[in-house]
Amino acid sequence: MAKELELKYGCNPNQKPARIFMQEGELPITVLNGRPGYINFLDALNGWQLVKELKEATDMPAATSFKHVSPAGAAIGLELDETMKKIYFVDGLPLSPLANAYVRARGADRMSSYGDFIALSDICDEATARFINREVSDGVIAPGYTEEALAILKNKRKGTYNVIQIDPNYRPAPIERKDVFGITFEQGRNEIKLNGPELFENIPTQNKEFPEAARRDLMIALITLKYTQSNSVCYVKDGQAIGIGAGQQSRIHCTRLAGNKADIWYLRQHPKVLNLPWIEKIRRADRDNTIDIYISDDHDDVLADGVWQQFFTEKPEVLTREEKRAWLDTLKGVSLGSDAFFPFGDNIERAHKSGVEYIAQAGGSVRDDHVIETCDKYGIAMAFTGIRLFHH
Repeated sequence: MAKELELKYGCNPNQKPARIFMQEGELPITVLNGRPGYINFLDALNGWQLVKELKEATDMPAATSFKHVSPAGAAIGLELDETMKKIYFVDGLPLSPLANAYVRARGADRMSSYGDFIALSDICDEATARFINREVSDGVIAPGYTEEALAILKNKRKGTYNVIQIDPNYRPAPIERKDVFGITFEQGRNEIKLNGPELFENIPTQNKEFPEAARRDLMIALITLKYTQSNSVCYVKDGQAIGIGAGQQSRIHCTRLAGNKADIWYLRQHPKVLNLPWIEKIRRADRDNTIDIYISDDHDDVLADGVWQQFFTEKPEVLTREEKRAWLDTLKGVSLGSDAFFPFGDNIERAHKSGVEYIAQAGGSVRDDHVIETCDKYGIAMAFTGIRLFHH
């Protein structure tokens, strides 16, 4: 460990000099391989806080996939069923609980996770390292690595892959600062805990039932939002984020963006998608991009004559708009968190289309009555947490 670490440059190559350093004491991180950059460390340190809190809240291994200081995915290490293994392309591979967590975090939004920075709550084992090794990624932060895992990761990307170890016992100072335009901002760290029963004490909707799985998923959503650039909304199902909308100026745009991602996640489980006749040795990025286009309204971009042959052994049938809607109507039990109040019921209308049945949000809008009324129309259970989670 050291007091400071010089970086190649800041956010952009013209921003020099650059470093990370401690005002007091030593840095709680050790670079075991590679040369992480400024944005890598922002992703790593935000991601580490997220998975550390997920582990504390659920007592399960957790992982997140970060891109540009917001999570593309976050999950705990629940075992994958056969459909999940197939849509995440890990059927037949050995998966530990920690590997399950990262497979879920990476797999929910594979397009956004391309070139991610990974954070793991537990010591990285060989199974997790082998999965990381086959994906396009910038680096990983974890509290430790087994010898086998470290050897695998050190060989990734021709030996330049970024591997960071963090002291799990490190506790930051209660006051944090940053400079903007030569002016120093100071605030108390956001130390609020999001794993207690008090989150569900104020339930204004007619439906007041939150099963244990929904409570767990809503905690995952809120913890994820705590480290997502605001405004932000997060859809969660079965222990993993399936749609994150980050950094939008309008909350309905967050809800739509995250809902569209959740829809894509579920449409990838449609039998037509699961049985697409891929050519041999198609590149992962091409396959993921092709799936996204195939299930969109622009499907002809990959199904036109002279084009489909680049991806498929035979021309697939179109997944029609009616088939997609019918499939999405079977999506149920989704939980939705918001980093601040929903100002209008249109957010609930959009959430309902993606199977949302449970919501946790701050409350406090002048139109709370309309939001509650819209929830009651669909039998959605909603809790007012009274907690805002803006992150910038």
